[in-house]
Amino acid sequence: MTAVRKFGMALLLSAVTGLSLAAVEANDADEAELDSVKGLGPASTARILKAREQGPFKDWADFLKRIKGFKAKAAEQLSQGGLTVNGQPFDAANTTKAKP
Repeated sequence: MTAVRKFGMALLLSAVTGLSLAAVEANDADEAELDSVKGLGPASTARILKAREQGPFKDWADFLKRIKGFKAKAAEQLSQGGLTVNGQPFDAANTTKAKP
C-alpha cells in the first residue's frame, strides 16, 4: 500500500470515528439523536424524553436523579459515547459532591 493511500485511509477512519463521537445534548436531542448514543436504546431514550418534559436537566446530578436506572458508571459510559448535559461531559467527582 502506498504512503498516500495509507494516509487517506487513516484520514477517513479518523473522520468516521470523529462523527460517531459528536456531542449529543440531553436537553436538546430528539429521539433519533439520543438513540445514536452508545448505551441508549428506545426504553432509556423514552425515559429521558419523559423526564425532560418537566424541564431541562440542570446538570448530571439532576439527570441521574430523574432518570431511573442510571448510576454514575452508566453516566460515564454515556458521556464517553458523546452525551452531554448542559454541554458538559460527565464528571464523577463533581457529580458525587453535588448530590444531597
